[in-house]
Amino acid sequence: MDNIKPNVCEQLRLENQLCFPLYAASRQIVNKYTPHLKPLGITYTQYLVFLVLGECGEMKVSEIGSKLMLDNGTLSPLLKKLEKEGYITRSRSSEDERIVMISLTQKGVEFYNGLSDIPGKIGSCVCLDSKKAGELYTLLYELLGSMQENQ
Repeated sequence: MDNIKPNVCEQLRLENQLCFPLYAASRQIVNKYTPHLKPLGITYTQYLVFLVLGECGEMKVSEIGSKLMLDNGTLSPLLKKLEKEGYITRSRSSEDERIVMISLTQKGVEFYNGLSDIPGKIGSCVCLDSKKAGELYTLLYELLGSMQENQ
């Protein structure tokens, strides 16, 4: 078989792609959570749902999806599993039956409270000083905001 290689375009070089370091860093960060979340029986995405519900209280499914930038196809099975485990309740809104409300149960609140040491554990895995971490945080949210505006 011939080893056919195209002419390399500068704009197609992996090191010239903004998306690649974002993707690779995201995967690495999420992988750092696994040893802390797996023994608790939750995924990283479920962890994010706990963070949002712990912070905001009762929310519409659509609000959770919007806050976490997740579609219903991803969110619905995840919420069903959390309900089955007894961490959340799903109920219809009294104002509009089409709207499903999600809230933590007492078991869910206790579970949420037990998650408080995880950010520190993950923070110790990220080798950036607080100034650089703050700059990265600001830039990433600026990027997310500009991308949402351009949808």
